[in-house]
Amino acid sequence: MSHELILWIGFNVFIILMLALDLGVFQRNPHTIKVKEALIWSAIWVILALIFNVFIYYDMGEQKALEFFTGYLLERSLSVDNIFVFVLLFSYFKVPALYQHKVLFWGVLGALILRAILIGIGALMVAKFGWIIYIFGGFLLFTGFKMAFQTDKEIEPENNIIIRTFKKLFPVTHEYHDGKFIVTINKKKFATPLLVVLVAVEFADLVFAFDSIPAIFAVTTDPFIIYTSNIFAILGLRTLYFAIASIMHKFHYLKIGLSLILIFIGFKMLIIDLYKIPIVFSLSIIALILVASIIYSLAKPLKKGEK
Repeated sequence: MSHELILWIGFNVFIILMLALDLGVFQRNPHTIKVKEALIWSAIWVILALIFNVFIYYDMGEQKALEFFTGYLLERSLSVDNIFVFVLLFSYFKVPALYQHKVLFWGVLGALILRAILIGIGALMVAKFGWIIYIFGGFLLFTGFKMAFQTDKEIEPENNIIIRTFKKLFPVTHEYHDGKFIVTINKKKFATPLLVVLVAVEFADLVFAFDSIPAIFAVTTDPFIIYTSNIFAILGLRTLYFAIASIMHKFHYLKIGLSLILIFIGFKMLIIDLYKIPIVFSLSIIALILVASIIYSLAKPLKKGEK
């Protein structure tokens, strides 16, 4: 068995064990996730990512370690945008706090599978068609500028074609039925609103993945580094939601920061044959933009009535 195959198997076994531990032990009895618990778990996932980063350094070298850390920071930054959507979806569907962890757990599990598939396709395309990197770059530039100038709109999941199609295919109850996704009523199967929310969460992550996954190819083309940095970023996202969901409205300039990151990454892709921007410089720019947008949001709070 090759060393590379051992790394792939070992990493996935570790992730499965951590998810089983989370669901089977710590979340065996559904409960509302408090900020303190969420912060502890967020810290655990960050520490695990950093420990893995050290492992990459000793096993694969300094360059790969830098690529992992930059990719992790990039994916973690871009995934924060998902939290805005989670807040809006849970609010719109009035999901009880008791069941939100369950939705995010299975939502993250689905996201891991979807992203693994997209990363595999992306890596194959980059390997066979080198010019595809320019398509990724142009797409990220477009997305970045669009995000920068796009005004926030009231979310209406009921108008989403995926949700409408789902409700046409499956009858949906009006109650949450103790956090179940599917219930049997009069010998007939019904989906609960919780399953509808899960579908909406999965669709939202799929949309965001089309931004974040092309972006990381500007950092590295190593499938293992791309995959592992994505996984750690997504797993940490779930606990981060419970830690900062109540204060997300304070980071009103974060979207501008994320758009600048996408524009920078897109530009980096487009000039890759003219000049390859050093990984350390990319890491510094991403970190600087992220921190600056958060600090500026806190220093310049919106006035009452502003959006």
